[in-house]
Amino acid sequence: MALEGIGFEADNKKLLDDISIRFEGPGRCFVLGPNGAGKSLLLRIAHGLLTPTSGRVVWNGSTGRECARKQAMVFERPVLLRRTVRANVEYALVQRGFERGLVGDKANAALERTGLQGLAQRDARVLSSGERQRLALARAWAIEPEVMFLDEPTAALDPSATRIVEEVIEAISDGGTKIIMTTHDMGQARRLASGVHFLNKGVLVESASAKSFFDSPRTEEARAFIKGELLW
Repeated sequence: MALEGIGFEADNKKLLDDISIRFEGPGRCFVLGPNGAGKSLLLRIAHGLLTPTSGRVVWNGSTGRECARKQAMVFERPVLLRRTVRANVEYALVQRGFERGLVGDKANAALERTGLQGLAQRDARVLSSGERQRLALARAWAIEPEVMFLDEPTAALDPSATRIVEEVIEAISDGGTKIIMTTHDMGQARRLASGVHFLNKGVLVESASAKSFFDSPRTEEARAFIKGELLW
């Protein structure tokens, strides 16, 4: 998957400027940067929720609907259906076009992998925040995406729930799904990331392996960001 010359403007303001990134191979790629850098916006464009002002999103040389069918996205505050935990996953499978005879088994497998099998018949609306996020991940994982976008998936969670969700993310990645994720938690990025793309003011400042980015950032902006300093 590649972003080629992505630009985005709103209200005559340039929010993303000529961003080109290739997301290759497996692993967990983190898009980092201060508030307002354009991280969430970039993920929404990559997933097809927004159309860039310039540039394009390419998947193995193709664009459009076929790209969207190979990916899934989970947000900080997921929207769940007014039905059971299991029915939430089944609905996603049906909508993605899986054979109805396979839906039940696939839903059960997704719930088991995320530790929610014991809550399968519970109303999704009464789940805790951590359980809701695991359900969102189960729903996305069940449809077998090649790429999963995660936009601040643990921002609203306490440390114990965060760690459980991180374990699910690691399992999804280990299963072969490419993870592209945003976070403001530098500890989390150090724990999980294999690669980093660092944005500031809508510009791609630096791309590197996670180890290189955190141990020896190349730019002054990245060094300041890692130290927790304000970027102007």
